[in-house]
This record gives sequence, structure tokens and C-alpha cells, in this order.
Amino acid sequence: MAPAATAQTNLAPTDRIAELKTQVNTEVVNPFYSPSADSTGDDEYKYANYKPHFPVLSWEPLSEQEVTDRGLSADPEKKALLGAAQKVKHLTPVIGTEITGIDLRQLTPAQKDELALLVAERGVVFFRDQELNVHEQLELGRYFGPLHKHATTGVPKEPGLEEVHVVYNDAANRPNPAAFAKFDLWHSDVSYEIQPPSTTSLKVITAPEYGGDTLWTSGYALYSSLSPGFQKYLEGLTALHSAVAQAEGARARGLPVRREPVENVHPVVRVHPVTGWKSVYVNQGFTRRIIGVPKAESDAILQFLYRQLSENLDFQVRFHWESNSVAIWDNRVVTHSATFDFWPQTRHALRATPHGEKPESVADYERRTGKAAKDYQTEIWKKQGVEPPQPDSADVKVRGYND
Repeated sequence: MAPAATAQTNLAPTDRIAELKTQVNTEVVNPFYSPSADSTGDDEYKYANYKPHFPVLSWEPLSEQEVTDRGLSADPEKKALLGAAQKVKHLTPVIGTEITGIDLRQLTPAQKDELALLVAERGVVFFRDQELNVHEQLELGRYFGPLHKHATTGVPKEPGLEEVHVVYNDAANRPNPAAFAKFDLWHSDVSYEIQPPSTTSLKVITAPEYGGDTLWTSGYALYSSLSPGFQKYLEGLTALHSAVAQAEGARARGLPVRREPVENVHPVVRVHPVTGWKSVYVNQGFTRRIIGVPKAESDAILQFLYRQLSENLDFQVRFHWESNSVAIWDNRVVTHSATFDFWPQTRHALRATPHGEKPESVADYERRTGKAAKDYQTEIWKKQGVEPPQPDSADVKVRGYND
């Protein structure tokens, strides 16, 4: 067989190297940190007013504000919410519940409180066929806490919607696999803020026919899977979360940064204020290092935790969106990642992101409440009447697994 033809170049080796460096610097941009302002010029698109817009604004730094979690007021049995549903289906043992027969526009205060509690317990709750508009979505979000305004990502073109975070991709935004690894896209939204988000909602208004799913993974389940000694070690650690890369990515695209980037230190294990359950709180997107330990140790611990969050299927749930689907998740106890497998189809969603409390360590939670923080899985087993396994018991046998 004759050799395949290849493109010829007359550039000298040094010039060719310079050209390749230029390509790297100009083409390989991680879209997680550098949102694209490009889109197809479809003037007839139904939701053109909700396409991403990047106004040049300047916002003051965020300061601490009082937040009381609505789940604290909920009926633990959640009778008002679950009793009104046609069907309630847990999608996995540890994370994800889908509810049908509920109109999010019609929720009573009691049902909203119970929804906050259910989301805190299950990590993420899904609804389909929801007709609430973006203003109603924002109103629901404000019930759970003051809304976050993102410093760099797009907001709708329609004025007055700066509290909406736009997620938009179409044929003009083809993913470049040289720019990022899928592993790196797992994150908890804006965890670098002094009070990161709590009960967050995303409504997909235009969904691809297939692809574009989102996966969530449970920080509760990760904590519960660890050995007691490692759990205790992590409980004493804190980590730096940073917005710097996101701001730099926006500026690299020529987009405005509406609030200067911040870095904050949060506990590696935080306690949910309503459930009292312990959750690992680190993520690939924004956690940079563990404070007070050698870099090699920090890197090893974070890489282990990231791998568990992204690769352990027992911790995860995957949701296929349809237009008018809504997911509500608790950013304090789950991380998530979308699949970029739908190009050139359009995927368009709107997010409302309430602030939660300042993350609280196990020691701080127990000092404040006088209660012991708990292991999620142990509490579930107690409710089921199951005796937790003893991994150090001499009679534990290694068992095989068949699929």
C-alpha cells in the first residue's frame, strides 16, 4: 500500500515550533474556566433572550450574611410533599430521587421546607414537565436563601436577570478534547465563595434528543466508605478553594470579570446543618490544596478523593434531561459533571443558586449544636434495622461479585 499523503510545510524547525506554541496558546482553552460567548445566529430561537450575555459590570465583594436552612422547619416525614406526589422513586440507594405529579409553581411553604430536607438527604431530586418560568424559578430559589450572582459566566440578555446562571452550548461550541479531561470537570458550584451554594436548581429549557446528561456524586457516601482512621484525619483538615482560574479564563477570552476573584478555606469534611451528616467537601474544579500539610501529601489525598468521587459508581446518579426537566441539588453534599457528547445539538439551561451557610467542620458543628455529627450510611442502616458491618472483625470473608 502506498504511503498516505501528508501536508507539506516549508517552515524551518524553529519557526514550526513557534507556530505550534501559538496554536497551543490560542486554541487549547478549558471551557470550564473560559465560557464561550459564541453561539449560532438563530434569530428565531424561542429562548434567544436567555442566551448568555456578558455585561460589563462591577460588583462589590461578597460579605457574610445570615442564612437559616428551610429544611430545619420541615416535617421529617415530609407528608405534605410526598403525599401530593403521584410517584416518588429513589434512583439509587444513596443519591437521587425522581418525583412525578408535583408542580413546582404550586408548592406551599411546608412543601418547600420538606423539599429542602429531601434534597439534603438524597443529594439531588428530579422533576419533569415543569412549566415554571425563570422568574418563578428565582422566586423558589430565594425561598432557600439569598441568590448568588456569578462573577464571570453568562447571564440572560433579558435585563434584570443577573442572578441567573446560563448554561448554553450549540453548534458553534464544539468541545476540544485537547483542552480538558472529563475527570477535571467534576465540581461543586462556586465552592470558593465564603458561603457556597445550598439548594440549587437547574431547569433545562432546550434539551438534545440524546446526550447531555448530568451526573451527581455523593460526598456523604464517599465519607462513609472511608476507614475510621482516615475519616478522623480528614475531619481535622481544611482546603483552599479558588476562583482565580475562572477569572483568568474569562479574561483570556476577553470577557468581563464582574467581581474580583476570591479564595477561601473550607473544611475537607463539612456537616450539613439539617441532617447532621458528614460529607467530603472538595472538588476538582475549585479546590487547590490542603492547608498545613506537605504538597505531596495534599496532592495524594486530593487525587484519591477526586478519583473516588468521579469513578466510584456506587456514589453516583445519572440523569437524562428533557426540555422542562428540573434538578434541585444540595451543593454542600454533592459534586456534579455534565457530559459533552451532544454536539452539534443545543443544550440550554438556567440555574438559580442560593447561598448556604459558611461551611462548618465536624468540631465546629458539634461545639455549636451540642450534637454529634453522624455518618450517613450508619444512620440509614439504623433506620433499616441493619447492623453495620465491622471491617476489622476476624470473621469477615472476602466475597466475589457477579454482574
